[in-house]
Amino acid sequence: MALLAACTTPRIRPDAGLLNAQDQRERSLLKQADWSLEGRLAISGPSDSGSGSLDWLQQGERFRFTVSAPVSGKTWTLRGDATHAELTGLGNRTPSARDASGLLEHELGWKVPVAELAYWVRGMRAPGQAEMRFRDDGLPAEFQQAGWTIEYRDYAQGHDPVLPRRIFASNGDYKVRLVVQQWEMR
Repeated sequence: MALLAACTTPRIRPDAGLLNAQDQRERSLLKQADWSLEGRLAISGPSDSGSGSLDWLQQGERFRFTVSAPVSGKTWTLRGDATHAELTGLGNRTPSARDASGLLEHELGWKVPVAELAYWVRGMRAPGQAEMRFRDDGLPAEFQQAGWTIEYRDYAQGHDPVLPRRIFASNGDYKVRLVVQQWEMR
């Protein structure tokens, strides 16, 4: 029984072949700097949570991240690049900041690592130190990076390279869950 369980759990220390395949996968994905996804997003923290549909457009460093909450009927959009971000849809004002993550945390109380998430959502390591585990098929099962644990629960077939479909990220009491319904790589 223990032998069977060992076969189904992700590898803790990836071998050189798995790391090499992941490096190649990431190089291929980095060449596709323009992409979009549609899906469902749920974010929770110690004092607030929210969910809704997500429409994410990424064009190099520029992004547009739109969340529509069906229960409240509210829609907000976070847009920007590596040096500036603004948040619209919160009323008559348009707050802005140098950092998208800080802006979301200040305005909504949501701790979301936006810059890193642009990598993680595609099954890639963000720049910096990361630990990883792999599934039996060689795809990432989990990253631990920048204080976050990112789990890949399912992948969408039909893309080359294969892209994640269900991504769960957590950092203490903060959780981000994303189910991708549609990918488009440009």
